[in-house]
Amino acid sequence: MYYSIISILALIILVILNHETLFKKNLNKNRPLQKSYRLFLFSIIAYYITDILWGIFDHFHLSVASFIDTELYFVAMAIGILFWTRYVVAYLRERNIYGAILHYAGIGFFAGVTVMVIINIFAPVMFRIDEEGNYITTAGRYIILITQIILLLLTSVYATIITVKTIGSIKQRHMAIAFFGIIMLVFIFIQLFKPDLPLYAMGYLTGSCLLHSFVIGGEKASYRKELEAALKREDKQLKELQTAWDAAYTDAMTGAKSKLAFLEESDRLDKEIADGTIQKMAIALFDVNGLKIINDTMGHDTGDEYIKKAFVIICKHFNKSPVFRTGGDEFVAVLEGDDYCDRQDLINSFNEEVEMNKTRGEVVISLGVADYRQGVDHSCKKIFDRADALMYRRKEELKREE
Repeated sequence: MYYSIISILALIILVILNHETLFKKNLNKNRPLQKSYRLFLFSIIAYYITDILWGIFDHFHLSVASFIDTELYFVAMAIGILFWTRYVVAYLRERNIYGAILHYAGIGFFAGVTVMVIINIFAPVMFRIDEEGNYITTAGRYIILITQIILLLLTSVYATIITVKTIGSIKQRHMAIAFFGIIMLVFIFIQLFKPDLPLYAMGYLTGSCLLHSFVIGGEKASYRKELEAALKREDKQLKELQTAWDAAYTDAMTGAKSKLAFLEESDRLDKEIADGTIQKMAIALFDVNGLKIINDTMGHDTGDEYIKKAFVIICKHFNKSPVFRTGGDEFVAVLEGDDYCDRQDLINSFNEEVEMNKTRGEVVISLGVADYRQGVDHSCKKIFDRADALMYRRKEELKREE
């Protein structure tokens, strides 16, 4: 019974350390590789189970049960080597003749052991169990263990050769692969001479812990770094996109919303008009007077400052409405909510400031405001055209007053 304790503890540790790999349904981007590793882990579990049962059957001298379990024990060994060689070749990702040989050597070993297990039923080529339940080894057992040692040595050599060409965390993971083979072959070599000790299980325990710490743990660390780098790139791209978006939807000189933004706003208003979801809305159209004269006589820099001052005046009065710059000296505001309800007061206060500016030689702005007429206006353009007409009428009034 004491023999089984090592395999029981090893099985518990393996499941605890690798529960995510063993039982997670959705594997990540390295699905084929994780699937290969998962199969290898299950082969270790199968070995542990046969080893645990062997200890129990041997303790109670159950000859037939011990014989059947030992047959399965060797099959589990062979499956472990098969999946280990397959995993090593897949993990190292080197498509060469050496990897192909190693891959097919694992298959050949499994096939050979299977044949020997079948033969052993009729003739004790690997082992036999006497009437008292004692385990007696024969030549086939040593051939199987020595062949395993050779295959594990080959995997370690292969991993070491690949390791020389790698650097950083990848090199560390490849070295762990190489050391797993060395650890296993050392324990198996001792097992040759100590068949009654659970050395194979101890080798699996040590090696699987090594793989979990340096290979699987290293993979997770690398994946986290890649994910963090990807998130940083995405954040940078989002900021760049936001900057580009702001540039497209914001007038660079004044800070007003751009003409493109107004076109999208017009589309929104047209949809709400069509759906009947909008009832109270007005469009205010602004035109800066005398800009051409200022540009011609004082320069475009002065003209730009003139436009900026005009925008400040518009925003001061219509501060609850989006203001768009739709042309060189034209602005549009969409009045909804409080600004719509207070539109007449806003128009009066705005025009009063314009009249004062006119007497002081400051910025003069013509304003035209048109209300949305439900059932009459079927598009935003109709409202805009009425506001445009009112704005030009106001512009003529201001010119006549000069």
